[in-house]
Amino acid sequence: MAILHFSSSSPILRIIHSPPRKIWALQDSIKTQKNLITTDSVSSFSFCPCGRRHFIGAMTSIPFLPISPSSASTSTEDLERLRPQTPKPDWYEEFFAWSMNTEMESYEKEISDYKMKLFDNLVGKAEKVLEIGIGTGPNFKYYTAIPNLSVIGIDPNARMESYARKSAEEAGLKPEDFTFIHALGESIPLEDASVDAVVGTLVLCSVADVTRTLNEIKRVLRPGGTFIFIEHVAAEDGTFLRLVQNVLDPLQQVVADGCHLTRHTGESILEARFNGGADVKKASLSRFAYISSHVYGVAYN
Repeated sequence: MAILHFSSSSPILRIIHSPPRKIWALQDSIKTQKNLITTDSVSSFSFCPCGRRHFIGAMTSIPFLPISPSSASTSTEDLERLRPQTPKPDWYEEFFAWSMNTEMESYEKEISDYKMKLFDNLVGKAEKVLEIGIGTGPNFKYYTAIPNLSVIGIDPNARMESYARKSAEEAGLKPEDFTFIHALGESIPLEDASVDAVVGTLVLCSVADVTRTLNEIKRVLRPGGTFIFIEHVAAEDGTFLRLVQNVLDPLQQVVADGCHLTRHTGESILEARFNGGADVKKASLSRFAYISSHVYGVAYN
């Protein structure tokens, strides 16, 4: 297990060194595009901070939100297909929410310049924003420059809500301007063309169906709306790093709540064919190389 090279404070390492009964419980529950145009680098990443449990089902009634999508598929059969065969126990969901809230500081410092540039695309252009996989709300501090803002956050881990609400409050967002919905990115319970922007950071690595999630993003975005994203992705084919990712990917999915190391998310975003096109750029992390490859950018509906 030491080949993972996690930091001593990593929650993943703590899982690995947990008593065997916890490990058993966890186990039981559980074409590169040429127009990827810009390569940048950041330094230091302590562990893969993404992953979402594809569980339970989407919420179906909130009185003040448009939640009867005209073309979204939210049938029980679809949700059963997307959720795991064995739902994760409550202690895992609470642990993962806690770890996301306490272990992300170094990553957020390193990625902050990229996020500031991306969120600048929303200033003056978005008042109603949907964030998929909102987690504990690390992006709220970037919303403060956007006037008249309301945020809808969805996440399949209900334990994230209390942390997200605290982050929203600390960022100065009024409670009535933030709505948390317990839901899946593959089946967003909002009407067509109902939001000005969609935000996704470190979430497409762990949804059950990337294409379906991107189609849902396109559906709920109004014409001219914006999708901003940052995701870690697979290394180049044929490299030693890619070989390492291939080996570690199954374990990563177990200890990092469904996160995949070998997805070509940048290509998927380009292939989704957003009406206004997509600007997908590369970034490279210099530490913990097995997750060094990132893409970030903006797509226009």
